[in-house]
Amino acid sequence: MADRDDQGRRPERWPVRRRPRTRWAEQEPTVGQADAAVIGAALKRARARPSGNWFAVAPSGDVRADRPLGLRVLGRELVAWRDRAGAVVAGPGACPHLGAPLARGRIVCGDLVCRWHGLRLTSDGGTGWRPLPCHDDGVLTWIRLDQAGEEPSPRPVLPGRPRPARSLHAVIRAVGVCEPEDVVANRLDPWHGAWFHPYSFTRLRVTRVPLDGAGDTDDRFLVEVTYRLGPRLGVPVLAEFTCPEPRTVVMRIVEGEGAGSVVETHATPLGPGRDGRPRTAVIEATIATSERPGFAVARAAAPVVRPLMRRAATRLWRDDLAYAERRYALRAGTL
Repeated sequence: MADRDDQGRRPERWPVRRRPRTRWAEQEPTVGQADAAVIGAALKRARARPSGNWFAVAPSGDVRADRPLGLRVLGRELVAWRDRAGAVVAGPGACPHLGAPLARGRIVCGDLVCRWHGLRLTSDGGTGWRPLPCHDDGVLTWIRLDQAGEEPSPRPVLPGRPRPARSLHAVIRAVGVCEPEDVVANRLDPWHGAWFHPYSFTRLRVTRVPLDGAGDTDDRFLVEVTYRLGPRLGVPVLAEFTCPEPRTVVMRIVEGEGAGSVVETHATPLGPGRDGRPRTAVIEATIATSERPGFAVARAAAPVVRPLMRRAATRLWRDDLAYAERRYALRAGTL
């Protein structure tokens, strides 16, 4: 018979569990489990998958109809805005006339007007200017850059997500001195979670790793982990980590509270900074869902809940970018 709490209710029905306090140094070490060869092989397979030349560039809400957004991908200056129909338009960020920054232009009736000499750009283009393929999935905005070196595809490689009517999402963006593979490698090391982020995770155990062989079609990590809500309270879940394309890692809750919720981590190469070192943007979308009736309250309170979701994700990536930057520095021999 399952254990019951003081009121005779089954704990399994409640997402929050009481856990014994675990001191950081008393955790089960994962040093013998975090095999660099396993992580490296998973990263190699991820990098070999097609992306269709698509790059996640911004949260959908950042691309607006009242002002242009300046972007940089692969060292290219870009600009994006929404036309009168609400569709995303994006293309080169320098005016083809005399090189003015189009991100400082103005939107007039859905068109982008250069502030230097009034060149007007539409969703069909303009003199010497042509838009790039764009995609807005309702959470993120994507741009296709076909010179990236592979066969283009009509749409980005997108993982399955909870239905918008049953979910709540929040997106963060952070920039690090590293390359996309360093960000992906960080996410393909689930063993570091409870050690490097003890404020968020505890009782972490990796139950499955991808096999290093062509016959392994189940290329995913499975992780049992408890999300901390306090020193003695947590929410245990079973999560899977997969790479649908070379610059994306998806964490999906497969069992436990919020089953079906996903965290998409996209690593977008920005190009070199002024110091000549590479910059990579981490664009992470958390898309939460739940079958509990109370989740509708959370969705209704989205303006309050989203900043909390972003704050939690930003805190994690302050640590994880240090991990990715360290990995890059070691690879580049710049320490």
